[in-house]
Amino acid sequence: MRQNPLSYTQRLEKRDTDSIKLVVIHCTELPDLAMARVWGEKEHHPESQTGNSGHFYINRDGSVEQWVPLDRIAHHVRGHNPLSIGIELINNGRYPDWFHSAHQQMTEPYPGAQIEALATLLNQLTTQLPELEDIAGHQDLDTAMLPSEDKPDIMINRKLDPGPHFPWSGLMNKISLNRLTVEDL
Repeated sequence: MRQNPLSYTQRLEKRDTDSIKLVVIHCTELPDLAMARVWGEKEHHPESQTGNSGHFYINRDGSVEQWVPLDRIAHHVRGHNPLSIGIELINNGRYPDWFHSAHQQMTEPYPGAQIEALATLLNQLTTQLPELEDIAGHQDLDTAMLPSEDKPDIMINRKLDPGPHFPWSGLMNKISLNRLTVEDL
């Protein structure tokens, strides 16, 4: 695993790693790791001069980078950041028309190497963090709807990741975390 801290990491709020109970699976909805880094470095929270990012990024080839240490709270999901870890999988998602009504289908599959690396990372985290028990997709935790950018009368999901091509059942057979869904929350 490559350590690649974001420039603002030291400005992110600290936390006790014993408080981490949840992993949130995301996809970047960007074409590659380099573009994800550019977006991760952007300041979205002026009060703290920090941005939105996950803790870990997994490329299509299975290589893993850690951008935020576990003892820092990353901004990756509304309402659940203090108790969670964000893991971002490089995947196009709806890129580049995230909020266009005609582009709401996520079509890119997740490569086997990426999912294997994710399972390995999750098993390492489960061993390292005794309170870590649950896993959810971003779309399970952020269910907000918003008007599409081209047709404001059409409401679309704000978040769809990791999306319909994410192999939940295969992953769950390789890890010991409990899957949370919208119904569980």
